[in-house]
Amino acid sequence: SYGQLILSLQTSMAAHLFPFHPCLLCLFFFFFILFLGADATSGFISIDCGASDSYTDADGIHWESDRAYISNGESRAVQSTESMATPLTTLRVFSSRKKNCYPILLPDARRILARVSFHYGNYDKKAAPPTFELQFDGNSWATVVTRMDGAVYFEAVYDVRMGRTSICVAQTIPKQLPFVSSIEVRRLENSMYDGEPTFAFFLLRRWSFGATDIVRYPDDNYDRIWVPAADSAGVTSLSSDTTIMDTSNSTEHPPKAVLLNAFTTTDPSADLSLTFADLVSAATIPVYINLYFAEMTSLSSSDVRSFRIDMDGKTSDPIVPPYQKVLEFSFADRGVTASSQMALRATADATLPPIISAMEIFTGSSLSNGTAESDAKALTILQLQFKALSDWNGDPCLPANYSWDWVGCSSDPVPRIIALYLAGYGLAGDLPDFSDLSSLQTIDMHNNSITGEILDFLGRLPNLIQLNLADNKLSGAIPSSLTSNNRIKLVTSGNPDLCSPGKTCDTSKGSSSAGAKKKSSKLGLILGVAVPVFFVALVATAVTFFLRSRRRAPPVAAENPGQGQGAIKGNGHGMFGARHGRMVQTPGVQFIGAGKPRVAPRNAPVVAQFPDGAGEYPVRSEEVVEEQPMIVEAAYEEQRWGEEMVDVEMHDEEH
Repeated sequence: SYGQLILSLQTSMAAHLFPFHPCLLCLFFFFFILFLGADATSGFISIDCGASDSYTDADGIHWESDRAYISNGESRAVQSTESMATPLTTLRVFSSRKKNCYPILLPDARRILARVSFHYGNYDKKAAPPTFELQFDGNSWATVVTRMDGAVYFEAVYDVRMGRTSICVAQTIPKQLPFVSSIEVRRLENSMYDGEPTFAFFLLRRWSFGATDIVRYPDDNYDRIWVPAADSAGVTSLSSDTTIMDTSNSTEHPPKAVLLNAFTTTDPSADLSLTFADLVSAATIPVYINLYFAEMTSLSSSDVRSFRIDMDGKTSDPIVPPYQKVLEFSFADRGVTASSQMALRATADATLPPIISAMEIFTGSSLSNGTAESDAKALTILQLQFKALSDWNGDPCLPANYSWDWVGCSSDPVPRIIALYLAGYGLAGDLPDFSDLSSLQTIDMHNNSITGEILDFLGRLPNLIQLNLADNKLSGAIPSSLTSNNRIKLVTSGNPDLCSPGKTCDTSKGSSSAGAKKKSSKLGLILGVAVPVFFVALVATAVTFFLRSRRRAPPVAAENPGQGQGAIKGNGHGMFGARHGRMVQTPGVQFIGAGKPRVAPRNAPVVAQFPDGAGEYPVRSEEVVEEQPMIVEAAYEEQRWGEEMVDVEMHDEEH
């Protein structure tokens, strides 16, 4: 079941308003109108892949560059931009990685329409449009076969999970590089295109019968693309004699613009038939069909328009299109082949032929549950710690054969991470705790710049058999959980600051250069202080002895008034402590640890002690990390950007 997503703006006015100054009232309505205008596309995310700047198109849709979404790949421009929509004039092409994904955050959305467009445009001057895979959230979506002479697009309707989705392309044929021209995400109401949360609909066709132009936003609030269908012999177009159209009773909320026209037959006794030959292959596939009917004129009492829908021998109840309203009829999970037909057939009492205004045809597929959630979260911990991994998005394991390049996955229905292949990935920093990756069998992190200690949890991973941490900058003792574990093949060579467990590491040599410098500076400081103090004390003793011997010589001794013998008067101006590596001495004061200075007796020994951590300033590193989106995916059929025709044939009732 689906939670309710409030998409439309709901406003209320108070029954009684306090009096406003006229200027304030005008200002209020000015901002209110701006607010309404801004809300019109608040459920839209439009990404122009390869574009350098953001812009707003003629329909008021804001397009943003894809630079904020992905860092891999290369921006390119097509050779000819004539008669092309702006989002189709640039693209991003990918020459590395199994798959490349765009993470899209949708914190308040649940049901969405996602559309991805591809325009080759001979951007590489090779006249060789590529073929590759389109995916989303760990699901296969479609095989994209691009063309020389136009664009193709694909559209899916599905529920996002955890407020995010990812749309990916993957290389399947050597030297045929995947690319993306544009990505559009439109928030839908949860009641639209009703289905299970783990089910996705993939658009085959969306037609507007009798229309002459493509219909989309702003005529369609959800920016669906309704393509005009071509008529054929025996088929004619009708236009409504009204501009009033109420669609509130329709679950899918079709735009009024597609309901003001219709197809009908020129012969009242003929069927209005549609074929599926151009939509599906010979194999039977399940389809989901929405049909939309509206009467074009207010009928007289003697006119009757009534018909049934016949599809492969199954017949519906009579359909009577309403005037100034829409009637929606749906087929769910109906199997069709290339030879299947759908006929609108007049009932016996009808005086007018069948009509149809619009039609949508989808196929559908169940979605995967994705990689085990605990594993996906643990990978996020690694991505947050190591910047080199931060731009990997999408499901780490799915679809099968399209996992991230640096992970190995099990073949379980809900895959587990069983290997990390991170040798030479430029990892820098301490190892985080990723113990939730409990299915890991292999960890290869050699040839990086990983610092700090080896964490104990690594030796307690229940399935780990290989751990390669060679050629890093690790330090400290190797945990006994690793050295005493005969199951794990451990490699730690190339880390000179590591030492065996149970032994005290020799930190006085061979550790890091910073540590060596710190010890060297402390030793120099101690020697620089101790030697002068020793000589000063020696000289002071000699002078004191000499003066005392001189005082004893005269017969009368002179005393200073107010000073008692053996005590020091005064306030003890200074202190004996550390000031940026220098020692300063003040008689009668002792500075101990980080405590408060206190007066000492004159004859007490003067003791110099550094405050705790003297000369070392506490360093706090704060990093604000934007949460990476997790990712989803599915399957789909080719759509063309622009006009797509459907054969609508007339058949006599006797056939």
